[in-house]
Amino acid sequence: MKRIVVAGGGTAGWMAAAAIARTMGRTVAVTLVESDAIGTIGVGESTIPPLVTYNRLLGINEAEFMRATQATFKLGILFDNWKVDGDRYFHSFGFTGKDHWSAGFQHFWLAGRSKGHQQPYDDYCLELVAALEGKFAQLPDNRVNYAYQLDSGLYARFLRGMGEKDGVTRIEGKIARVELDGESGDIAALGLDGGRRIEGDLFLDCTGFRALLIEGALHAGYDDWTHWLPCDSAIALQTPNVRPPVPYTRAMAHDAGWQWRIPLQHRTGNGIVYCSRYLDHDAALERLLGNLEGEPLTPPNKIRFQTGARRKQWHRNCVAIGLSGGFMEPLESTSIHLIQRAVLRVIRMMPAQGRVSERDIAEFNEQQFQDMEQIRDFLILHYKVTDRRDSSFWRQCAAMEVPDSLTQKIELFRETGRVFRRNEELFAENSWVQVMMGQGIEPQSWHPIAEKLTDAELDKTLTHIREDVRRTVNGLPAHADYVARYCGAAEPAAA
Repeated sequence: MKRIVVAGGGTAGWMAAAAIARTMGRTVAVTLVESDAIGTIGVGESTIPPLVTYNRLLGINEAEFMRATQATFKLGILFDNWKVDGDRYFHSFGFTGKDHWSAGFQHFWLAGRSKGHQQPYDDYCLELVAALEGKFAQLPDNRVNYAYQLDSGLYARFLRGMGEKDGVTRIEGKIARVELDGESGDIAALGLDGGRRIEGDLFLDCTGFRALLIEGALHAGYDDWTHWLPCDSAIALQTPNVRPPVPYTRAMAHDAGWQWRIPLQHRTGNGIVYCSRYLDHDAALERLLGNLEGEPLTPPNKIRFQTGARRKQWHRNCVAIGLSGGFMEPLESTSIHLIQRAVLRVIRMMPAQGRVSERDIAEFNEQQFQDMEQIRDFLILHYKVTDRRDSSFWRQCAAMEVPDSLTQKIELFRETGRVFRRNEELFAENSWVQVMMGQGIEPQSWHPIAEKLTDAELDKTLTHIREDVRRTVNGLPAHADYVARYCGAAEPAAA
């Protein structure tokens, strides 16, 4: 297994090529095939904290990376109009309060509320309070959990430079055909326009929605999840910053979907996600243009998608990376994370002795599909649990049947206030608690351990946590000032 061929560039292709080249060194040859004539989706600009770890694994200098990608820091997502029109809540990356091993902090907060404590749950989360006040700094002991808001096109360019230094061979060309081995059924080579053939042992399909290898040649199959996640269209464009960038992304619900706003150093990414059954393209574009801050810098980029997952993420000697493996709408910024998870799994399960293990394939597919199902359930939660009934779209979402796995999580929390994180799933207990309470679920009870504290002890505990958050946030600098000092906020870069 000496020759790895990455089909397609963009964020997925270069995340894969750069990571394998840097990790595997001289043990494999990595070739990436891409065409400048084929554009990339390029709207995955909001990320989640595991990307911080990914970059560290690859030895990337954070300040250099942020400067090159025009990145800002991100502490979470502000959700507008999801519970009801006019309401808002914040899903942060941090921990809220202080858990006991037997019960999460929400149980102590619920007990305190029953005894007259009026302070909102939000006041006990450092990242949440800092985000809403536009403050940020990296603190000792990794006390602040953060991610990035970045230009994904510039991130791909940054990784390309790193990958080529580590030995990745880039070939410019458009894939015209995928050649299969007549005996094994594996992919033997990629045929490019002009007649060139690129042979390989393992192929990574990073061709986006086209899925030229995993589906076009190998017919891996696709599970359609649009009956749970009905949005199927998006329009993206960019605007100049009209104010200092804040350390969070916004997701603003409307009557047929939602709109995003992602502030980078040099511009703001904007987009509208919608269900074409309830809103046509022209009306969606008009709505997006009517809710911008600043004039558009780019023409609108229309995207059609089908939320779901490839049934086999790894099939024969081909692995789907990124959009070729499936699509989770960008509501919780998981697109780049799923690329990252797939790439790291490929490296961990790199075939040895010239053959692919069917056990590796089965394990990879089970883990990757489980990741996508767990993210799917978290996304469905935002649509299902809502008091909105003001449009046909929201009435459909409220009435739909949801997976049993999600029903169990919702009803367990509603009845007991409990959340359990299973099999290293991406979203931890606090994420589920923040979103479920933000969407309107009020737990009917709490763990009896919270009653062990006397009223005075509970008051002291809650007050101490709240004051510690307030003291820390008061000492933080403005986010934009910190970015400028940390990585030298760059001048606008060419696309």
